[in-house]
Amino acid sequence: MAAGAGSGAQFVDRVVLHAAAGNGGNGCASVHREKFKPLGGPDGANGGRGGDVVLVVDANAASLLEYHRRPHRKAGNGRPGQGSLRTGADGADVILPVPDGTVVKAGEEVLADLVGEGTRYVVAQGGRGGLGNAALATAKRKAPGFALLGEPGDERDVVLELKSVADVALVGFPSAGKSSLIAALSAAKPKIADYPFTTLVPNLGVVGAGDTTFTVADVPGLIEGASEGRGLGLEFLRHIERSSTLAHVLDCATMEPGRDPVSDFEAIERELRAYDRVLGDRPLSDRPRIVVLNKVDVPDGRELAEMVRPEFEARGLAVFEVSAASHEGLRELSFAMAAMVTEYRAALPAVEPTRTVIRPEPVGGDTGFEVRPMGENTFLITGNKPVRWLRQTDFANEEAVGYLADRLARLGVEEALEKAGASRGATVLIGTPDDSVVFDWEPEVVAGEAAAGPRGTDRRLDGYR
Repeated sequence: MAAGAGSGAQFVDRVVLHAAAGNGGNGCASVHREKFKPLGGPDGANGGRGGDVVLVVDANAASLLEYHRRPHRKAGNGRPGQGSLRTGADGADVILPVPDGTVVKAGEEVLADLVGEGTRYVVAQGGRGGLGNAALATAKRKAPGFALLGEPGDERDVVLELKSVADVALVGFPSAGKSSLIAALSAAKPKIADYPFTTLVPNLGVVGAGDTTFTVADVPGLIEGASEGRGLGLEFLRHIERSSTLAHVLDCATMEPGRDPVSDFEAIERELRAYDRVLGDRPLSDRPRIVVLNKVDVPDGRELAEMVRPEFEARGLAVFEVSAASHEGLRELSFAMAAMVTEYRAALPAVEPTRTVIRPEPVGGDTGFEVRPMGENTFLITGNKPVRWLRQTDFANEEAVGYLADRLARLGVEEALEKAGASRGATVLIGTPDDSVVFDWEPEVVAGEAAAGPRGTDRRLDGYR
């Protein structure tokens, strides 16, 4: 969401990011040549990997505005390998700074919750570089006449949502004095004026009380019906989700008809309860809260605060009469907030040192495959490895196609096709029904490196053109 132009610099707390990682560079097929040694062996090097698109929490980032303006981000491609065993350069990563408290989503699934300076998340991973013929050489295939292609990088659309990281959230109607209060409690300098919706940007302030330091969020004004989309409140409710304590800031000097501290309090409570349906385990209605009766420097405000105070105390709420203008009562309020924050922090489960056991997944993730009948003597092969190998194959090079056939045979595809009922001449698709490479299955053709012919050719393909 972007704030209006009247708020000065725009603030954006929700964007859709289109991230494209870099493609891997192709491997090189080269043979070393020098005087009196025309065939010195394969010396084609591997291609470089594609660059990643990485989100990193940066203390200097306050908004997602940059990605609202430029939502498409592309990392660099890996360079192809070269002869003389010169490996291609890796593609440049794209590092995207985001504010503390950014949540990364794909649809409704939360992929990452980025809290803490320097926290990183790879939103799109670069493709691996293709192997050069030097890496593909074996005892039987001493000088491969082909190399593998680089793999494409990930392309991903994700939603970035900013949820402020604050200990105490100030909630209340527009013009209740929240901005003035946070300015008086901390060094924050929010925009302050006497009209509704002055605050279009959540403000954070750091407050010190005794030995406790905590953060306070000035959340833009709520109005009745905010949880149903009225006003600005619904868009900013996410900014109080992380807060451990809520402080109701109530205007005791309002001149609006039908407004008073008790009715304002009850209206805001209804909106908080209505918003609970999206929060799951940590509903806002269960958070500890205090009541701040603001603007007691005004004679009518002090009189009204004294009248309503007993009603809030009867509900078991701690009540503080304060004035952001004269700073009356602010010391007591700050120490009360500090005590509640300290109590919450003490109740958090202790973080015990753990021994982390890393079990890397095989390259390519899921290494299995599946054979599915698709019609009369037609079969579809799906799976991470077969699809990845297709992307690496240069189909203009017969030897590369033969190498792919050998890899599939070693994976067990031939046996699986036979068990699935495939017969000679079966149509085999590898990939997805809408995007696949089609082969004719010839079970009599022997797999193996011995079938390789002169560089760049394969004897098995010569007979089936």
